[in-house]
Amino acid sequence: MDRLRELLELRLREREPRRDAPEGTPRAAVAVILAPSTRGAQILLIERAQRDGDPWSGHMALPGGRLEPSDPDWLHAALRETREEVGVELDPRELVGELDDLRPVTAPARIVVRPFVFVVPRVPQTSLSDEVARIEWTPLDELARSRGSVEVHHHGALRCMPAYFAGGRAVWGMTQRILEPFLSLAPLE
Repeated sequence: MDRLRELLELRLREREPRRDAPEGTPRAAVAVILAPSTRGAQILLIERAQRDGDPWSGHMALPGGRLEPSDPDWLHAALRETREEVGVELDPRELVGELDDLRPVTAPARIVVRPFVFVVPRVPQTSLSDEVARIEWTPLDELARSRGSVEVHHHGALRCMPAYFAGGRAVWGMTQRILEPFLSLAPLE
C-alpha cells in the first residue's frame, strides 16, 4: 500500500483539481477509501438505503454527504459523513489528494460534490447506518475491468448509462463519473 499511496499522491499532486462551487450552492463531500487485500488495493463502495425523496436511493455510491454548518470545511464533512454512514474513523493523515468537483447531470438537487482520496493501512471495521443498506469492498483492478454500461430507468425513460460493476450491482451516475478519472490515475498493477 505504501507504493500505491506514493504513486497516487504524486499523480494527484501533479494535477490541479477542477473547482466548481459557486457561493450559495449546496455542497457535499465523499470519501474514496482504498485498503489492502490479497489481490491488491480495494475500494469501499456502499449501497444506499431505500429512502423516500432521495434521488440516489438504492444506488451504489461512495460514503459521504452534505456539508453541515458545524463542518469547518469539505474534508471534515467527508470524515464526519464516513464515520456516520459506515462507522469508519478516517485519519486526515490518510488523505492522499482530492478529485474534481462534480455536479449531478440531471438530478433535481443542485449540489457540488468534492471527492477526497484516502489510503488506509488495513481494512477498517465498519458498521451500517440507516442510510446504508450494505458495504462492498471491491478490488480496484476488478472494478476497472468491469467497465461497461447498464440500462436504467432515469427520469421516466430507459437509458443506457456508462457503469462499473461491484458485488453484482451497477455503479453508475455521479459515482461512475467520480471513479472514471480516478481509475485512470490509480496504479492497478
